[in-house]
Amino acid sequence: MTSSRTRRKPFNASIALIHAVLIIGSLFILLPFVWILFTSLKSGEEILRIPPTIIPETFIVDNFIAVLTIQQFPRFILNSFIISFLSMTSVLLTSILGGYAFAKFKFPLKNILFILILATAIVPFEVYMVSVYITVGRLKLFDSYLGIIFPILIMSFGVFFIRQYTLSIPNQLLDAARIDGASEFWILVRVIIPLSVTPLMALGIFAFSEAWAFFIWPLIVITTKSMFTIELGLMVFHKKFYLEHGPIAAGAIISILPMLIVFLILRKRFIKGVTLSGMKM
Repeated sequence: MTSSRTRRKPFNASIALIHAVLIIGSLFILLPFVWILFTSLKSGEEILRIPPTIIPETFIVDNFIAVLTIQQFPRFILNSFIISFLSMTSVLLTSILGGYAFAKFKFPLKNILFILILATAIVPFEVYMVSVYITVGRLKLFDSYLGIIFPILIMSFGVFFIRQYTLSIPNQLLDAARIDGASEFWILVRVIIPLSVTPLMALGIFAFSEAWAFFIWPLIVITTKSMFTIELGLMVFHKKFYLEHGPIAAGAIISILPMLIVFLILRKRFIKGVTLSGMKM
């Protein structure tokens, strides 16, 4: 006769230790975000108080009102959305084309070209930033959306990411479509892309967040305030002799929220996409 009581799993010290380390690590990661959030809800006097207070004595929203109503900050948010969306769209398009080609086609120097693409992923942007700056200058793309997203139109990691997942799609499925008279473009649109929705969504989140946090390049190529991104927009609160800590913290929270919300909504697809991309080497 089966006992009605649920058996307790035996205590595993190693698993408990791992969980404890992960929890402590998570708290250290979250601590700066919590501090910024509380700072954004404090008055200027309380922010500069010594010793500092962690939880605000009086919660205020004046800093958020200042950010959203002063210094064209809504325009900066719109610019960041436009730049991130255009970059994400370009990355997804080039990644699915490149990943499909490297996964399912045979052509001369295929492996060498793929290695070269992967090699570009380990080269810091600062190494080739000067040459990109010269190219953008000759194309007269300064102070434009295209000039800002020029270095992030293609992501070598995206090509690798989609290629790894596409390798897991059976070749028999593609051959069956070719026997039925389907063109390669039809196979890409009607077979590869529908089967790759999950990794594409994961890559889209990653590409959008990378463009959203882009700082060094926009700082160089943007010359007018109306083209500022949200990252550059925070600099307007850096005065000559003092810093407006409250509005800066509020602006940082606003810049974090869109990506945090998107990730929380699509986190399962993101994790699943990252997992599936490593199914086959």
